[in-house]
Amino acid sequence: MKIINPSNGEIIREVAASSEADVELALSSARKAFDQGEWPRLAFTKRKEFLLKISQGILDKAGELANLETLNTGKPMKETTFMDIPSSAKSFEYAANNFERFLQEESPKLDAEAECKLLREPIGVVVLIIPWNYPLLIASWKLASCLAAGNTVILKPSSLTPLTALKLAEIISDAGLPKGVVNIINGSGEQLGKILCSDKRVDMISFTGSNSVGKQIIEYASSNVKKLIMELGGKSASLVLADADIEVAVNSSLTSIFLNQGQMCTAMSRILVDEKIYDKFVASFVEKAKRIKLGRGDDPETQIGPLISEAQRKKVLGYVEQAEKDGAKILCGGKIPQGASLKSGFFFEPAVIAEVKPGSVIFQEEIFGPVAIISKFSSLEEAVSLANNSDFGLAACIWTKDRLKAEDLAKEINAGTIWVNTYGMFYNEAPFGGFKQSGFGKELGRAGMLEYTRLKNIIVDKTPDAKPLVNYWYGF
Repeated sequence: MKIINPSNGEIIREVAASSEADVELALSSARKAFDQGEWPRLAFTKRKEFLLKISQGILDKAGELANLETLNTGKPMKETTFMDIPSSAKSFEYAANNFERFLQEESPKLDAEAECKLLREPIGVVVLIIPWNYPLLIASWKLASCLAAGNTVILKPSSLTPLTALKLAEIISDAGLPKGVVNIINGSGEQLGKILCSDKRVDMISFTGSNSVGKQIIEYASSNVKKLIMELGGKSASLVLADADIEVAVNSSLTSIFLNQGQMCTAMSRILVDEKIYDKFVASFVEKAKRIKLGRGDDPETQIGPLISEAQRKKVLGYVEQAEKDGAKILCGGKIPQGASLKSGFFFEPAVIAEVKPGSVIFQEEIFGPVAIISKFSSLEEAVSLANNSDFGLAACIWTKDRLKAEDLAKEINAGTIWVNTYGMFYNEAPFGGFKQSGFGKELGRAGMLEYTRLKNIIVDKTPDAKPLVNYWYGF
C-alpha cells in the first residue's frame, strides 16, 4: 500500500497490506493469548511494568514518531510534537498507575444468609479500529485502557495513516509483551472490517470514526453478540454569550474549528453568537482567519496543514459550494489555494460562512474540514435550541464571564462534553464520549477503562449447616 504525504502528494512509504490469512492469524493468536496465555492472569504489578515500558518507549522515540505523524497526516509539527506524542505516552502512564484501583469493586451487603462478591474481569479479544486524524493518540487511548484491563487486542489503523501504529508495534515488541497480546493489521476497512467485526472470536469492538462506517460495524457485529464502543461524528456548537471576553472567544474559536485542519470530531463547526456582539465577533474572526498561514506540516511557521487526501478536499469543497447555492454567504476562504508552494498538496483555505439556515445541509452534516459557520441568536433559549438542532451530540463550548449561567446552560445542551471558556481539554482522569448519533460508550477516566471489562457477580450461601432455602423449596 502506498502511503501519501498530504503536504506534497508524494509517496513516503510502502507498507504491506494484510490478507485474509493475516486477519485469521491475528484472530486466532489473540484468542489463544487470552484463553490460554498469561496476560489476563498476570499480577497487576507485572502488567503495570509493561505499560510503563510502552509509555517510556513512546517518549524515547518521540522525535521519530512526531516526524512520522506529520509526514503521514500533514498536521503541523508543533501539534504532533507538543500534543499528540506526549499525550500518547501519558495515556499508558496514567493507565499503568491507576488501573488496579479502577478495577476494584465494592461488594454490596446482603442479608446474613448470603455473601456477594463483585469482580471486574477483562472482556476478552477486543478489536480497536482507529481513524486517520489522530492515529497514534487515539490508538494509545484505546490500547492503554484495553491492555490495563487484561484484554488481548487486534488493532487496525486507518489505511491512510498506519505509520505510527506500525512504529508502536516495535515499541510494544521491545517492551516484551507476551506473543499474541497485541496484533496489528493494516488494510482497508472495506476489505477487513466485515471479517473482523462479525467473527464470534471477537468479544468487543471499539471504533472511532464516521457515523456511516459506525453503522456498518454495528450491522456486522449483530451477527454475533458483542460489546461495542462507538465514538462517531459530531456537529458541535460553540455558544458565545454577550458578556464573553470577545478577544478570548475569537482566538479560542479559531482553534476550536481550524486546529488539525478542522479534521476533528469535536470541531466547533457551528459558532453561535449573541446578536449584541455578533458583528464585532464576526469582523474579528474573519480578519484573523484570513491571516492563518497554510503550509507543509514540517514548516515550523505553518498553522494549518493540508487535508488528509484529495478525496477529503473534494468533499469539503462540495459542502462549501452547496452552502453558497443554498444562499449562505462566504465571508472568506473556502477555495483551493493557488500558491506555488501549496499546489502539490491537498490544501484548502479556512472558510468562514454566515447567513446559514438551520435546516441546511452545511448546518446539519459533519464536514470534517476547516469550515466555520457563524450564526446569531437573540436569547439563551434560542441558543440552546440551535445547539441541540442536530442529530449529533458529542461536544459543545460556552463562552461567558458568568460561570453559574454557563453551568446552568450546560445542563440544557445535549452533548457528552461541555467546555466552558476553553476548548479541547482532554484529561486522562475524565471520561469522553457522545450522545445521539455521536455514539455510545466512553474513553478515558475510570469510566473509559471499565468499558473494557465485564462485571461478574459471585453469590455464596452462608446459611447455617449449608442448607439454603432453595434446598427446601420442593421438600423432597
